[in-house]
Order: sequence, then C-alpha cells, then structure tokens
Amino acid sequence: MLFQVTMKALYCQQNSAGEEIAFVFQERENLPVTRDNDVKIQVKACALSWTDTKLLSEMKMKKEFLPVGREIAGVVLEVGSKVSFFQPDDEVVGILPLDSEESGLCEVALVHEHYLVHKPEKVPWVEAAGTIRDGLRAYTALHYLSHVSPGKTVLVMDGASPFGIIAIQLAQHRGAKVISTAYSLEDKQYLERLRPPVVRLYSKEDESTLKLQLLPHKHDIITLLSVGGHWVTTEKNLQLDPPDSHCLFLKGATVSFLNDEVWNLSNVQQGKYLCILEDVMEKLSNSIFRPQLDEPVPLYEAKVSMEIVQKNQARKRQVIQF
Repeated sequence: MLFQVTMKALYCQQNSAGEEIAFVFQERENLPVTRDNDVKIQVKACALSWTDTKLLSEMKMKKEFLPVGREIAGVVLEVGSKVSFFQPDDEVVGILPLDSEESGLCEVALVHEHYLVHKPEKVPWVEAAGTIRDGLRAYTALHYLSHVSPGKTVLVMDGASPFGIIAIQLAQHRGAKVISTAYSLEDKQYLERLRPPVVRLYSKEDESTLKLQLLPHKHDIITLLSVGGHWVTTEKNLQLDPPDSHCLFLKGATVSFLNDEVWNLSNVQQGKYLCILEDVMEKLSNSIFRPQLDEPVPLYEAKVSMEIVQKNQARKRQVIQF
C-alpha cells in the first residue's frame, strides 16, 4: 500500500523586478524518484544565508519560487544506483547548488552525491550546517586567492561576524598575524577573548565612542596593503580609479573577488571543492573552527529567521534544527 506524505518547504518569492521578496511555506508531496546519482537525505539542520536574487537573475536561474536553505546536514535515507561515496545511515553535510530545485528547509531533500561530504561523527548537526559555507568562503579567500602562510599579516573586516570568525581562525591556524575591525563594543570584547588574541585597530580612547561605522574607503584599504599584498573583497561593483590602480602597481599588490559560488558554477574543479568541504569538517571536528552560531530554531520559525538574514540584521549564523 502506498502512502502519500506531505511536507512543508520554504521558498523565496519575488514577482517583479525591485519588489521586496517574501518567504513562503509551500506544501510538497512525495519527492521525485531518486535518480542514479542522487542521495535522499533526512535533513537534521539547515543554515540560512542571504539569497542573491540578482545573481540568480544574471545566471538565468531566476523563477517565481526560489528554494531557500542550501547548507544542510543530515542522514542518508536512500542512494541512487550509481552513487559510490555514500550509503544509507551515513551522516553527511553539503551545500545545495545554486540551481537546485530542492529547498534545504524541508524534512527530506534529494542531492547529487557530488555536493556532499561525510560529517565527522562527533560534530553536531547544527555546527556542521552552520560552518560549511563560511568555511568554504574562508578557505577560498585565504588559500586560493591570497595564499596566506606563516609570518603574513591578515586584516579581517568585521571579524566578529560569522564569516569573520572562521576567517580569523583559519588565518591564525596557518600561522598568520591577524588584525580585525570591530562592528560594536560587544564585538570588540568578543574578539579580545579569542586565543590567540586578535590585534586591535583602535586605541583605548576609542572604546567609549565605538559604534556602528561605515566600511572603510577603498583607498584606505589599498594604502594598508604591503608590497605583494592581496585584497580579497566581496564587493561585486568595486570600481578602481587610476590613482588606486597606480598604487597597486607600485606595490605589486592585487585585488581578488571572493565569490564562493564559482565552485558550483563550474564542475572543472569539483575534486578540489569536495576536498575543501572535507577539510572544513576536519577543522571543525578538531576545534580549529569554532563558529559564531545563534541558538537553533525550529522549522516553523524559519520564515521569520530568513527575513532577518535577508535584511542583513543577523549578527550570528542562523540555523534551523529539525
């Protein structure tokens, strides 16, 4: 006898250009049949990240209802006939591709095996899902784009953010000296408790007036670069003026753009991508990574949490726990 199971999943809805997006739950029935390379996962935790609707539109991936929740951790329920890396009851973690039809904010999801790695047994579900993307971004920035090594000095802007914390921990693990800026007095105190400590960019006199600040001007960052230095930025619309370019030329410095989606937009380096994810989980298992996570929330609160994330109002990584 066949039973039809109905599950809720969260989607992002934007009906027209410029309209404020909304997050809606939709009922979904049984998943499609598991294909040859698919892994069916019982989702245990899903981390929330900002939905870049503009990028999706540029990549011709935009649609009325976009799946929400891409960083997932869970238990394998079933595998396709050609799956070679996983078997039922394995604990896995991964990032759903940019063009995924699946919402990670659902009890069960289908994922191609090439987007998953094994989760270390002692790593909690919430930590695995909440660290995988920030770990990937930090690894991409510090290893592939700037080649951080012992003796280097790394400046991390807004170091107490979820990504900033992981970047600091990876840089320190690689033997670099880390300098960071603080977004608030609370963040400053948090950074000072890190071991090894993070160097401050302000004096004692600044403590009483520390408050929300605008990001530094690009010229300030370029001026801070050393000879042969690297500036890694997520600012996709950065425009360099001739004096800025000349300063970079004199220093032999570079500007690199951090877009962690490139790993999923091209399959050429799929092996490297999976190695990064495995390394992130290993560092999490060994407590090299200690993520900045908020208290996990249940699925029925995911809509409110996602609205906070989309407005860039969350100071800790938001994770939904099933």
